Amino acid sequence: MFHRLLIGIGFIGGLAVMSLKAQQTPNDTVQTFRSAVDVVTIQASVRDGRGRVVSGLTSIDFEVRDNGQVRPILSLRSDRQSPLSLAILVDMSGSMRMGAKVAMARQAYDSILSQLHQGQDEVALFTFDESLHERQDFTHDLPRLKGALTDFEAFGSTSLFDATAAAARRLAARSATHKAIIVLTDGIDTSSAMTAREVSGLASSIDVPVFVVATVPSLDQRLMLEASERSTFSNAADLRDLAEWTGGQFVFASTFVETVVAASGLIDGLRQQYVLAIEAAGGREWRRLDVRVRRPSTNVKARSGYFAG
Repeated sequence: MFHRLLIGIGFIGGLAVMSLKAQQTPNDTVQTFRSAVDVVTIQASVRDGRGRVVSGLTSIDFEVRDNGQVRPILSLRSDRQSPLSLAILVDMSGSMRMGAKVAMARQAYDSILSQLHQGQDEVALFTFDESLHERQDFTHDLPRLKGALTDFEAFGSTSLFDATAAAARRLAARSATHKAIIVLTDGIDTSSAMTAREVSGLASSIDVPVFVVATVPSLDQRLMLEASERSTFSNAADLRDLAEWTGGQFVFASTFVETVVAASGLIDGLRQQYVLAIEAAGGREWRRLDVRVRRPSTNVKARSGYFAG
């Protein structure tokens, strides 16, 4: 099954730009990346060697390189009380009918909602099969979202990457401090026009981390990992790359307990992210970002780059 996840290669910046031009008007494209002209925001998660969140860091502790050049940090925020803005995407394609995949996705969805703050955090709910379906636009009224997946049945093919790209564009306009896409899926994309590289370029450019919870049996997990290790296509991309490049996370969930734990960990991690700002470079090009912490045994997850100009 894992070989269906591996996506064609290509230069990330050029592919993302070509795909956006094909799907948007010129005016839409300019508006989408307008925020990159002056300031680039970077959501960064920092953990120590044991996977524990590192708190209390200041701008002096961080180093941000833009195409290899060290950039001054204009500001740094870290506030657990800052609001979240989430786009939750739930896979309702035919492959989700196998086993308890849909039930676990619903369990993860309910777990996410239970950790959010009424009147402060906002959520939009989407389901996707061969296309993206808006079930609830962004709202702070969290009780309206409860039970929203009860009546939906899995059917059709999967356009996971296209759905993620569309959600990233929607989320870009939100003003919350912490923004993220959470995808609940079995990880099988069968009909997307966009590749993982193109979607990650889009999401990274507007600072939208993508978190993927893959609800698959333990056997499928092992097969997916083994297929990845055997792959000789070093430039191929899959869902784990999509999460990594955008500063998000990919986690497996094989039981209802693992699903709840995974969902809880994602929300807690989002609240503890640092938000940095640097001045954007001039010119029209993809710029690679490298965010580090000047402390030993620390692991930083952040967006991989942005579009200048």
